[in-house]
Amino acid sequence: MKELKVKPFLTYAIPERKEAVSWRGWGGIQTKKDLSEEINRINEELNKLSSKIEFPYKILPLTPVKDKVNNEEINSSDVLLIYAAGGGVNLLEKLTSYDKPVIFFIRHRSGPIYLWYEILHPRFLRKHTDEISRKNVSIDDIVIDNYDEVLWRLKSLYGLKNTIGKKIIAVGGPSGWGTPDASYLARKKWKLKIVDYPYSELGEKIRKEKNDKNILNEAKREAENYLKQKNITLKTDKNFVINSFILYKIFKDLLNEFHSDAITINECMGTIIPLAETTACLPLSLLNDEGYLAFCESDFVVIPSGILLHYISGKPVFLNDPTTPHNGIVTLAHCTAPRKMDGKNYEPAEIVTHFESDYGAAPKVEFKKGEEITVINPAFNGKKWIGFKSKIIDIPFFPICRSQMDIEIEGDWQKLLREMRGFHWMVSYGNYLREIRYALKKNNIEFEII
Repeated sequence: MKELKVKPFLTYAIPERKEAVSWRGWGGIQTKKDLSEEINRINEELNKLSSKIEFPYKILPLTPVKDKVNNEEINSSDVLLIYAAGGGVNLLEKLTSYDKPVIFFIRHRSGPIYLWYEILHPRFLRKHTDEISRKNVSIDDIVIDNYDEVLWRLKSLYGLKNTIGKKIIAVGGPSGWGTPDASYLARKKWKLKIVDYPYSELGEKIRKEKNDKNILNEAKREAENYLKQKNITLKTDKNFVINSFILYKIFKDLLNEFHSDAITINECMGTIIPLAETTACLPLSLLNDEGYLAFCESDFVVIPSGILLHYISGKPVFLNDPTTPHNGIVTLAHCTAPRKMDGKNYEPAEIVTHFESDYGAAPKVEFKKGEEITVINPAFNGKKWIGFKSKIIDIPFFPICRSQMDIEIEGDWQKLLREMRGFHWMVSYGNYLREIRYALKKNNIEFEII
């Protein structure tokens, strides 16, 4: 994971008194003493903000600026946190010209009132016109007084930084459900570094490790320990679970070899089964529970949404097959669900066969009823994502993919039915729609919240 480097700036101007003329602008920073007090105030607030941040970050030293900007200070950061107390338009234009995300923090009641509380919208964003005309900043980048509003924006930008340029291993090559252009679009839009790892090499690894008595014995021990967990029920052949732990070890070795924490499996309902003598379902579930990103089907239509949602939420995510929304309800299902959906606690699970093949080992995870979830539905062309908040209302056991949830759509389900894009959806526990929307806007992707 890459830390987010935040660079705070305080823009200000100290006016000088002149007779019989307007000599000062709005704002509570009028003297050097005011400036010194505000610097101390901001540093104290940044220390408090730091105590709430739960992802890797670094807050760089605060720099007060009234005219000149140090390029090196900006280039060494990922996001600029601008305390826009005063100063001219040219200074803000300079600070926002570096192709860096910007968050404006402006005071109304949290300290000395700021000049730009009055004029940020008409003078800076609209440039004395009636339309917002700046492409690199928007009204979404403005925070008044509230550091919780800063925090979720930083979380969003952290997710974006760790998604763009992500390295992911594609066993059997990259693919895309419904579109052959998916991996090309993922590379172009998200700059994903996709490692094409052939099945021929995976097959050699599987044959070698299955013939190694030490590895086989270790897999047996790990399978036994896993099955002894109080919330696990075995309803398939134990040998499938043992083979799953061999495959799990091989996947972890690949992740270490390529210095990545993300992997996906192509042709997971066919090619891998005779090689591994199990399915990839349980190994992928185990990896997700350990904090890795592990997806089935190598579907690069939806994988970018899983990476982004994982880093924003800080939790495992569930790639799933959706069904047809009706009466405010829709069923989601797949065979590779994580058990540690809240990032901390294991949900109960039955270990059964993969449904379509009735073979191998797959978890039927008992998701938590009543849990609020975020649902993301990316389009095939990558230009638009749909998102909505929902609640888990039932954990059925239909003859479909094993881990299943019936969810209640918190929004206009008929509009969702009309607006659905692509195929696969992505789910996490919790509500992260505003963070997703903010990140996608920075990457020029439309996001519609149902």
